[in-house]
Amino acid sequence: MHTVLGVVVVGSLAFVGTMFDNFFAFAAQLSLTERTRFQRVSIAHAWGVATLLLIAAGVGTLLTALPLRWVGLLCVAPFALATHAWRQRLQPANEQFRRGAITTFTLCLALGGDNIAVWIPLLRANGSLHEVLIIVVFALWEVLFIAGAQAIAGHPRVVAFGERFGRNLIPWVYLGLGVLILFECGTL
Repeated sequence: MHTVLGVVVVGSLAFVGTMFDNFFAFAAQLSLTERTRFQRVSIAHAWGVATLLLIAAGVGTLLTALPLRWVGLLCVAPFALATHAWRQRLQPANEQFRRGAITTFTLCLALGGDNIAVWIPLLRANGSLHEVLIIVVFALWEVLFIAGAQAIAGHPRVVAFGERFGRNLIPWVYLGLGVLILFECGTL
């Protein structure tokens, strides 16, 4: 059983690690969006993350019939994502287009495969109390994520920095998350 601080740290690492690339993409999107629409687009993004979390928690609950050590084998997903990100790191980044709340929500879901792949075993590895704590941690990080993206949306240099170096960091983040899953589930 983990301490509360341990669950907060692991939950924070999982959220920040899976949302790192999304953070800069969302900030770039906001830099192309009128300030009057920031709140609608930000709420849509938050609903998208909440939906991903609900899916991950639901699938994690379905996996309770499996031994926890087997669930740890889901680390293959972040390892595959790390490999894919490493291969794609030199490809030009996709151009960001302005989009509304519905598109933001839909794209958040579409881009959330890596989040779900990491969050399912994390939520399954801990008991119900820790699962609730992780959800609270994720909610707090999402608020910080949105506030941070809104704050740097007006600073194209910061967004460009993240887009330039983020692609090289992402493979390492996914690799670390895969190892974290192995330890959290007791597979290693």
